[in-house]
Amino acid sequence: MFGRREFIKILFAGGPAMPGLSRLLSESGTREKPATFDLPSSPAGDPWHQMLEIEARIKPPVFPARDFEITKYGAVGDGAKDCTEAFKKAILACAASGGGRVVVPSGSFLTGAIHLKSNVDLHITEGAVVKFSQDPSKYLPAVLTRFEGMELMNYSPFIYAYEQQNIAITGMGTIDGQADCSHWWPWKGRTNCGWSKGDPEQSRARSTLVEMVARGTPVQDRVFGEGRYLRPQFIQTYRSRNILVDGVTLKGSPMWHLHPVLCTNVTLRKVKIISDGPNTDGCDPESCKDVLIQDCYFSTGDDCIAIKSGRNNDGRRVPVPSADIIIRGCRMNQGHGGITVGSEISAGVRNVFAERCTMDSPSLNQALRFKNNAVRGGLLENFYFRNIDVGQVAEAIVAVDFNYEEGENGPYVPVLRNVVVNGLRSGKSKYALDIRGLSNAPITDVVLEDCVFENVLDGNILRNVKGLEMRNVRVNGTVLPEGRTSTN
Repeated sequence: MFGRREFIKILFAGGPAMPGLSRLLSESGTREKPATFDLPSSPAGDPWHQMLEIEARIKPPVFPARDFEITKYGAVGDGAKDCTEAFKKAILACAASGGGRVVVPSGSFLTGAIHLKSNVDLHITEGAVVKFSQDPSKYLPAVLTRFEGMELMNYSPFIYAYEQQNIAITGMGTIDGQADCSHWWPWKGRTNCGWSKGDPEQSRARSTLVEMVARGTPVQDRVFGEGRYLRPQFIQTYRSRNILVDGVTLKGSPMWHLHPVLCTNVTLRKVKIISDGPNTDGCDPESCKDVLIQDCYFSTGDDCIAIKSGRNNDGRRVPVPSADIIIRGCRMNQGHGGITVGSEISAGVRNVFAERCTMDSPSLNQALRFKNNAVRGGLLENFYFRNIDVGQVAEAIVAVDFNYEEGENGPYVPVLRNVVVNGLRSGKSKYALDIRGLSNAPITDVVLEDCVFENVLDGNILRNVKGLEMRNVRVNGTVLPEGRTSTN
């Protein structure tokens, strides 16, 4: 268990507490401590029974039957009036009363950053649109956040919660980040989305942050924000617990959409995510435990779901893995990977269960994707997939890439073991399997059972694989030899 004192030591190893953050930490003193990351017991040989034990622990928060409508606090739904203060006042009033719903009625409400408090359900009714300002100054002052798995002080995520519990975003309404090729996305520095050489972009700041992480710069000294062009996430809950996002439609994110960090007991269901901008991942649980992602739709500009646990030394400095994650009944359309693990994965991942998901698009690159390298490192183990239906993808159905970015040029050994795929069916792809380990870090113990791969153009790529086992696997109508194989 990481108690409050131990967490602070890890978080600020090498430097004093940052101004303003100590107050936030002290306010959390009466809250429940984070849950332990011990694994539940499970009958031998029955990992899916373990999934049921995990699911039994995941319970959405419940809120008092009190409503605080934002129009009573000065909000106007004309899409033009700045409603930032109205959202803030309604949330504070709701929290002070002991909790309830902050209700966004029908209309279009323009706002800057929204910071949620404990026991508050931000309820966006059908017909309501929360539109976020395209002015970056509306997301200052900077807050403690993560950018690509690295901690820093940066622009506030559009909806943000730090050390809160019992929080939700619900309803059938829409949350529109209004990011496009004129706002936020050009900071990636891609010429196909509004950026021209000489325009502001993120590469220098990103490199500076990577260097700070490598040399152990204290987090409070990693101050970015205005003039540094590192995009904020859309919805980020940080070191919080008992979280629900249910029913809403998200579009136009500057970067990652749903990003719980160091959170426990997270339910994400019936969320629709639509965005084609750079790095617009759908859902990225990072160093989280007990997460349920169910009946969600993804059409993204990057990975649909990407499980993470910190990048490089930051993942080792805050060594909290992502663990006990269930993905069920989701539909993946456009994106890079359907269900992805990595690449910011240095603290490791264990116990991921995915079932009854559908993936189908020529604009989806891979169905099941793992990405790591010898700079990230990390132990990845116990992944169970069953009844995955893939119409078509552009590249591989199952992809493992230890050569991602820096590849073998690092001192850490990435480990992936115990991956079981059962009952997967695919209709069209370039490869069935594209599994590439490193010579000193082979991929171990991958099992495919009762799987059918049709219309595979180029077969498989297998490099540095140890213990690949096939049981009743058919590729283009041919049953592959059963048993365990290894490759160099």
